[in-house]
Amino acid sequence: MHPRTRARLFAAAGGIVVLFPAASSVPSPLYPLYQQLFGFSAATLTVVFAVYVAGLLASLLVVGALSDHVGRKPVLVGALVLEAASFAVFLGAGGVSALLVARVIQGVATGAAITTLGATMVDLAPPEAPHRAGMVTGVGTLAGLAAGAVGAGALIQLAPSPTRLVWIVLLALLAVSAVVVAVLPETSGRRPGVWASLVPRVGVAPRLRGEVLAVTPVLVTSWALGGLYLSLGPSIAGALLGVSSHLVGGLVVTLLCGTGALASFLLRDRPVRSLVAPAAGLLAGGTAVTLVGFTTASLLLTALGTVVAGVGFGAAALACFGVFAEIAGPTERGGLFALAYVIAYTAFSVPAVAAGIASGIVGLATAAEVYGAVVVLLGVGSAVLTLAHDRRRVVTEPVPVVVGSPCE
Repeated sequence: MHPRTRARLFAAAGGIVVLFPAASSVPSPLYPLYQQLFGFSAATLTVVFAVYVAGLLASLLVVGALSDHVGRKPVLVGALVLEAASFAVFLGAGGVSALLVARVIQGVATGAAITTLGATMVDLAPPEAPHRAGMVTGVGTLAGLAAGAVGAGALIQLAPSPTRLVWIVLLALLAVSAVVVAVLPETSGRRPGVWASLVPRVGVAPRLRGEVLAVTPVLVTSWALGGLYLSLGPSIAGALLGVSSHLVGGLVVTLLCGTGALASFLLRDRPVRSLVAPAAGLLAGGTAVTLVGFTTASLLLTALGTVVAGVGFGAAALACFGVFAEIAGPTERGGLFALAYVIAYTAFSVPAVAAGIASGIVGLATAAEVYGAVVVLLGVGSAVLTLAHDRRRVVTEPVPVVVGSPCE
């Protein structure tokens, strides 16, 4: 393949990488509007949010390796069809049940797409820069989350038919993506083992457990914070800060994810292990400032804290998945990354659902403050554990002996 053609195809596939997470964050600024239209509680809202994650995790575990056996394009086509179906259900939604169905379908589509797109990006990456695929995928995911939230917020605030227009726009972008997939070359030939590949596999080799446990607290902290912002962020902005603008509600998510995307890009050349402890500290510090903003109803402090936490969010994503990529051998990567996604998305959804249920009992303000305080404690604990682990690793590493040294 000619290098220029490869570069164009790589960029086009990168656009689809951005589209799927963008579509997944579009409902965030819509949730308060759906609450008004259909009259459901914050607890129900977080259930609508969580069923997306359930569908995504099931899809990741079942069809994560399918494209290695049937080819990339058939799986991508299936993901696009399911995504279009979810948009159609959103368009005709008349109640909570329709939202639940749409989010489950969207989760399944996104899970199938992100694993296959990740492999496709690796296939199309320039031979002289294979790492570029991981960087584009990581930054593109966070950038998509940011763009979807702010774009939906803008359409809701400034354009007519707020619960319909955004899905029509996304359907148009999906049609463009279908054209891109049609012209993409098939980069993975068919091979046997299709049915065996559908059996969920999650695990970690014994030799990797220490390293995985060392970064898991940071992974949990960052995704728990992301879950709060994407599920309840716009509602919190409206209720606690007196912000009625849907555009500002979308910007709440964008501040976290957009800052994370920028931080990931700027830090891409740093050693990933050196980022773990600072990421935890930034998550804790930024969330603490945000909590002060909540309690004082200060939009400026809340925004500042979110930006600081966003830097930690991006650094944590780059660090955790970078460490996993470093330590795993070729035959260990599938199981390890499946486990990483299970941990991440569980942290993304379960605490958010708990916060939604708690908000109906103690109020949204108290639930948000307790959630934020837990994230701060997790961040501080993660930083302490990471520094202790790094110190132990330095102590236990053998000192190299230089043959022929003048000190001998």
